Amino acid sequence: MCSIRRTVTVAAVCLVVGLSTTVSAQELVPAAYTPAPYGVNLVSVAAVYNSGDITFDLALPIEDGSAKILASTLGYARSFGMAGRSANIGVILPYVLGDVEGIYLGEPALAERSGLGDLGVRFAVNLLGAPAMSPKEFSTFRARTLIGVSLVVNSPTGQYDPSKAINIGTNRWAFKPEIGFVRVMGRWAIDAYVGGWFFTDNPDFFGGMTREQDATLSTQFHVRRLFRPGLWAAIDGNFWRGGQTTVGGTVNDDKQNNSRVGLTVSMRIGRTQSLRLVASRGAVTRIGGDFSSVGVSYGYSWMGKPQSN
Repeated sequence: MCSIRRTVTVAAVCLVVGLSTTVSAQELVPAAYTPAPYGVNLVSVAAVYNSGDITFDLALPIEDGSAKILASTLGYARSFGMAGRSANIGVILPYVLGDVEGIYLGEPALAERSGLGDLGVRFAVNLLGAPAMSPKEFSTFRARTLIGVSLVVNSPTGQYDPSKAINIGTNRWAFKPEIGFVRVMGRWAIDAYVGGWFFTDNPDFFGGMTREQDATLSTQFHVRRLFRPGLWAAIDGNFWRGGQTTVGGTVNDDKQNNSRVGLTVSMRIGRTQSLRLVASRGAVTRIGGDFSSVGVSYGYSWMGKPQSN
């Protein structure tokens, strides 16, 4: 029984990682497709501090923008079996507090914002390598090659005021389908994901204009090392391209072609808790992405009612 509890907690660590998926192509999320036994519930809280360059739509009269932003999230995830495969679903509610400064209409300006961000939902299912498993079955499971798919949906529920040039919410829907590949080799593992963000229009952008944005291709690569049960670290990297915007019929020269690098450390605390530390910075940036980020997340897990398979 103790062995089963330990493996369930390790699985919950992976759920908290998957639940950390953010609302942009800039995310770095290792182990997002590692499976868990069905019936694991997890509540997580996270805080990420970002500082550096921030890019605004070129249609706005803002230049030399920079920001210091603290983004916190409250999340819930649950694992389950679907058509005989391992699956999970998670919900994330962000709260953002930040200071943004730049040159507005030729004059230095400072803006402070705080409020709820856009609510996000992520669904993921394993296609190869991880069937739906009970905690007992999962305790003897050894992953080798895994392939999974996921869909992230961000809803326009965040704080938004069309009379302001800078907002927390986006006033649009965003969708990200993704496929993930995982190869485990003893204590080492390689993760590779390919996906894309697709956006609806914001019909009430600053100045009463419609804001459109092209799709963004997003890729991630991670190399993980397991040091002991419940403790692993990963070197992270990503690349995203696209996202050119059109505001009021005018096409902006803001196509992104960026990448980030980072480090993630994940550890188990006792039988029901987990902690994750992250740090990243811009590696190659054309538009946006040139900022530093550090964060921490905490998760608490428990087993729900047994699921009949």
